[in-house]
Order: sequence, then C-alpha cells, then structure tokens
Amino acid sequence: MHPSCPVCGLRFEREQGYFTGAMYVSYMLALPVVAVSAALVYVLAPSLSFEATIGIAALLFLPFVPLIFRYSRILWIHLDQAVDPS
Repeated sequence: MHPSCPVCGLRFEREQGYFTGAMYVSYMLALPVVAVSAALVYVLAPSLSFEATIGIAALLFLPFVPLIFRYSRILWIHLDQAVDPS
C-alpha cells in the first residue's frame, strides 16, 4: 500500500492502529461471501457433513481474501473521511 494517495495526497497511515476498524468492515464483507459459498457447496453436495461444507466454503473463500482486505481498507478510509474530513 502506498504511504499516501498519488492524486490528493491523503496520508493513509495516520496513526498506529488506524486500520483496526477495517477488520470490522472486512468481517461484514466476508460474511456474505462465505455464506454464498457454503450454500453453493450444500446445493452441489448435500450429503457432506456440516464441517466438510464449512471447510470447503472456507477454501473457496481464500481467493477473495486479497480483494476483501483491500476494499475493507478503502471503505474504512471513506467512512473516516465522511465522519471527520481533513
């Protein structure tokens, strides 16, 4: 991640732990992806156990982790700028 925005100059790393709130945003973004993955696995293989279904859904979720990580930080910055503009 760049230290600041090349267009507007906004510093991304404002203070230690600034992106801790982005973890909550990441969780909210991840829940629907995991739920859809689990539902898809259940529809395609209804004979699997609950643990196997969740395990496969977790594996299907892994490719989405970088995208969710990036967009959770972006959404956190936008929320911060909406609440407390610099």
